[in-house]
Amino acid sequence: MNLKELPKKKRLYLIIALTLGGILAWAFITAGIITHDFNRKQLAIQSDQQEALVNGVILTETKDDQKFWEIYGETGKWDSTLGHAQLNKVIGNFYKDNEVSMSFESSKGTYNQKKGDIILHEDTFIALKDGITLKADKLHWFDSKSPIIAEGHVEIQKGKELISTADKIIISPSYDSFKIVGNTVSKVYEDKK
Repeated sequence: MNLKELPKKKRLYLIIALTLGGILAWAFITAGIITHDFNRKQLAIQSDQQEALVNGVILTETKDDQKFWEIYGETGKWDSTLGHAQLNKVIGNFYKDNEVSMSFESSKGTYNQKKGDIILHEDTFIALKDGITLKADKLHWFDSKSPIIAEGHVEIQKGKELISTADKIIISPSYDSFKIVGNTVSKVYEDKK
């Protein structure tokens, strides 16, 4: 079949169809070239980032059969890219010589795996082994060798003997002493037995 033997009308339709087909092929090939790297980068980013929403998560740090801390969150979110956990309705313990030295409860908590620190936010209640209790807006635990810092509307109480308020309190890594910082009001009472 020869193109010249076709009637003019059919030749025109064939030329239009071939031209349109060529334009569409060119558009698809160009789009593929332009977006080829973009799609790969987007897929690489999505596969690297993993985020999990969990109910009832427990995080623990132990080394050489020595437990340093444990945290339980009623709900939470883990981001593997950042190594970061955000927990809600948090309770937990800090340990010294495999014994509970400090227990805590808080509305929210975060754990940063890369830095190794724990931050408790909002309505934080802390109970130390020796009977001292603390309330604070925020508690920051850096590691087992660093002081723990509680700040924001800190209230300290030891039975009926001591009631104190402060801006900030620094608890020693051994949990046996603390330093009150900022605006402080302390009331010491004699125990009448």
